[in-house]
Amino acid sequence: VICHPKYQESKRIAIFLSMPDEVQTEEIIKDIFKQGKECFIPRYKPESNHMDMLRLSSAEDISSLALTSWNILQPSDDDSTREEALDGGGLDLIFMPGLGFDKKGNRLGRGKGYYDTYLERCMKHPHGKPYMIALAFREQICESVPVTENDVPVDEILYEDC
Repeated sequence: VICHPKYQESKRIAIFLSMPDEVQTEEIIKDIFKQGKECFIPRYKPESNHMDMLRLSSAEDISSLALTSWNILQPSDDDSTREEALDGGGLDLIFMPGLGFDKKGNRLGRGKGYYDTYLERCMKHPHGKPYMIALAFREQICESVPVTENDVPVDEILYEDC
């Protein structure tokens, strides 16, 4: 990931805080800050499919985040001090989680459409759609995954030995 050309050229990067069953992102987040890039993480609104990408000030900032009922660390709902990526310069790159992927770039998420809805907002931003890389385990690559017309395929899937 850290050697990937899209990562190297990106300045504003959104990345998920990994759950135990996902590719672990902690070292990538540390490198984002080491490289002087800007890091944004998701804040999900559980009662909807709305998600924002809010800026982290440092890798250590993660320890100040609230744990949701889904066991995900994220900025609290009343945290209005963090920049939302689309209120500023947009995003260059988004690292995305998922449950399954196919080789056409289709992604099976957790069913709420958070990323797809967020990407619609990105496309309306002057900066445009960020490059999207899914982080996966080899076992998550399938022949095909179910998709709807609202599902946005990822640009690339990175997994071990891909």
